[in-house]
Amino acid sequence: MGSDNIQISVRHLDLAYGSLVVQQDLSFDIRRGEVFVIMGKSGCGKSTLMRHLIGLQEPLRGEVLFDGTDLWKCNPETQSEILRRTGVLFQSGALWSSRTLAENVALPLEEYTGFSPGEIHEIVSLKLSLVGLSGFEDYYPSELSGGMRKRAGLARAMALDPEVLFFDEPSSGLDPVSSRRLDQLIRELCDSFGTTVVLVTHELASILGIGDAAVFLDSQAKTITARGHPRALLKEAGNKRLQEFLTRGAA
Repeated sequence: MGSDNIQISVRHLDLAYGSLVVQQDLSFDIRRGEVFVIMGKSGCGKSTLMRHLIGLQEPLRGEVLFDGTDLWKCNPETQSEILRRTGVLFQSGALWSSRTLAENVALPLEEYTGFSPGEIHEIVSLKLSLVGLSGFEDYYPSELSGGMRKRAGLARAMALDPEVLFFDEPSSGLDPVSSRRLDQLIRELCDSFGTTVVLVTHELASILGIGDAAVFLDSQAKTITARGHPRALLKEAGNKRLQEFLTRGAA
């Protein structure tokens, strides 16, 4: 694949909270239509990195380029346009508890489009159908299982037909069956619609099951110490902490 297939480029990124440096000198490329995994142990900075990629936290140093445009150096209007092309599923699902699923999914459409109520209703029904929640439009989040709430959050993240979907520990709190179904849904979105997926996770089943490319954030080295296809990384015997992570110490 040539460089024209690169959608997001991260260059020499330093992540910090005040004087505390979490990760430094991070550089990698994310290609269109792939499931890109950001992996590492809890506390290594995976979710912090995602916050830098979606415009919630400014880096100490470095660049986050979307199709060659730096997210943190462009004007506010351009940054807003870039972020409109993305969708985010947060770890908690982040649904409004006082709104039905249909109302939750409709929110971004009401806020950012000029669609009529009828058009929004049709789009909401389609998005909920895509994630297997057709018929649950009038349910509230509290009436659903954890896996269903995650899928509803995904439907909302998909509302504006984003080019890139970001997932922060999507399988957190789910049983193995629900987690596997969510992984399958993510893979189908990528394959059917050409959506680029950036997946922040430490779940091995997700990493090895649906990942096309990955970077490993080493909490001790405070930088990326491995990159490549997740299954190929299993063979990198020289990286002890990577092998401990990918085998959970069983190697």
